[in-house]
Amino acid sequence: MVQWHPFLDMLVICSYDNTVKIWAEEDDDSDNWHCVRTLNESSNGHSSTNGHLYLTLKIWESDPNATPPADDGFAPWRHASNLAGYHDRTIFSVHWSREGIIASGAADDAIRLFVKNEEVDGASYRLLLKKEKAHEMDVNAVQWSSHETKLDRAF
Repeated sequence: MVQWHPFLDMLVICSYDNTVKIWAEEDDDSDNWHCVRTLNESSNGHSSTNGHLYLTLKIWESDPNATPPADDGFAPWRHASNLAGYHDRTIFSVHWSREGIIASGAADDAIRLFVKNEEVDGASYRLLLKKEKAHEMDVNAVQWSSHETKLDRAF
């Protein structure tokens, strides 16, 4: 899965090797991009999400107060939260809207929407909507419209 970060000029790539790689443009006006972070189970602001073969969405956050490594100037990221038990089969796609709503699609033919739980401190999310049988077969991809901002028009 390849997605643009919803707020930053970063490309987020998830792989079957259970890593998330974050790519950003180099600062030297060369139009070259480089991998600024690799997130995985051993990795310790803004967030990123990846689907996991074990039916779990993993939420990652950057810490704007942490000291960035000298090599790239990007803040460290840490694993902040899991959303587990919402899909019955493999999660194939995740997309984070500019409004902070996370959409997920899976092999269980369903779509789920999640929002930050403002009633709890920290990185906690709650189920906003579940659409069973969104398709007759697997939901292979979910993508928010880059133009539409109203959730009531999305369904």
